[in-house]
Amino acid sequence: MNTTTSAATAIPRIVVVGGGAGGLELATRLGKTLGKKKHAEITLVDYSQIHIWKPLLHEVAAGTMDSHDDELAYLAQARTNHFRFVLGRMENLDRENKQVKIASMANAQGEEIVPARSVGYDILVIAIGSLCNDFGIPGVAEHCQFLDTTEQAEHFQQHLLASYLRAQAYGGFGGDGVLDIAIVGGGATGIELSAQLHQATQLFNAYGLDSIKQSDIKLHLIEASNKLLPQLPVRLSEATASQLREIGVDLRLGEQVVEVTRDGVKTKSGQFIQAEIKVWAAGIKAPDFLRGIAGLETNRINQLVVKLTLQTTVDDDIYALGDCSACPWPEKGPQATIPPRAQSAHQMANLVYTNIQRRLKGLPQKDYVYTDYGSLVALGKFSTVGNLMGNLLGTVMIEGVIARLVYLSLYKMHQTALFGPFRVVLLMISNFFRSRLQPKIKLH
Repeated sequence: MNTTTSAATAIPRIVVVGGGAGGLELATRLGKTLGKKKHAEITLVDYSQIHIWKPLLHEVAAGTMDSHDDELAYLAQARTNHFRFVLGRMENLDRENKQVKIASMANAQGEEIVPARSVGYDILVIAIGSLCNDFGIPGVAEHCQFLDTTEQAEHFQQHLLASYLRAQAYGGFGGDGVLDIAIVGGGATGIELSAQLHQATQLFNAYGLDSIKQSDIKLHLIEASNKLLPQLPVRLSEATASQLREIGVDLRLGEQVVEVTRDGVKTKSGQFIQAEIKVWAAGIKAPDFLRGIAGLETNRINQLVVKLTLQTTVDDDIYALGDCSACPWPEKGPQATIPPRAQSAHQMANLVYTNIQRRLKGLPQKDYVYTDYGSLVALGKFSTVGNLMGNLLGTVMIEGVIARLVYLSLYKMHQTALFGPFRVVLLMISNFFRSRLQPKIKLH
């Protein structure tokens, strides 16, 4: 079944697959301009009905943020911004007939609710993000939890809450009376989750789960490199490690995981870290179905290889942006590619928007030039550390309140791209009052 209706019209069909930060921002901008003026038909395809900014998923997992408070419904965003939303998961691509193949979807009972179908395009943008890469390590898929989606984060939160409620009812955790949580991966996700889980324990105590002491929770952060945040400056890594040790996180640096079992994590050096809850946050890859899809060039982690214009190397009608794309970074060397960060996806979405506009006007495409504005890591309420980069001051290390404000501003920039400044101000006012009426941690 073909869901497109524009074959009889002359306007181009622009399809964006993936409603993450970059994809949703791009669809919104295209809808506000080309879609509103009927200069193009804009379609966004995503397997979920709601959008949550992915850097917030560690807060959803810890329960310090209720996903329903910050979720965005794609159908509502589409209606107010003049694009069409198609619910479904891309499973294949027919480049010859310019068709995106969408898999059927079923409910929890296995009943089909949306049939398999195709969406036609003239210009296609693939922005489906990334997943955690288990590197084929035995036991990871079976015994670890992941934080790639809102559903996974909410599942983790429910598991964590159930563990606390059970311990409260029985006067403590089973076994040796300790809940061990092992987080594999010393990047931003693993670090931020560690800090949020420490904060969650304090909040559970404050809301009456007082049979559990802070010392009953053992957080283990395991990283194969000899330092946290291996891609970032040493000063930032050391400051982060110091903050985590201060709140009691057990750092296992230079420990490569070789197996995960039901009871814990084994490392190459022979250590065994016992853990009831195990989270995998080490490395990324693009979804497996992208590997060599429709003859497009992909790399070893399934990313679509693109030119500096963000068009795929094989087909100029197809763009790729964000974590699922491998874009050259000439300034760093012939083999270097742009790092998978939220700021990269935002900048790429801006360039694809510009290039699509230029393409429709018959103008040449512009090249992508990555601007690194630095990195920030939030350690819950305890601190935020990071570095800012700019032409005037060079690289500046920031911590504490200033770093926290800059970190929060990144989310506000994303919201502004989606809603505009006036609605963001209204959301901030609403959140201010809601935060004073609701508990500071999700208790259900």
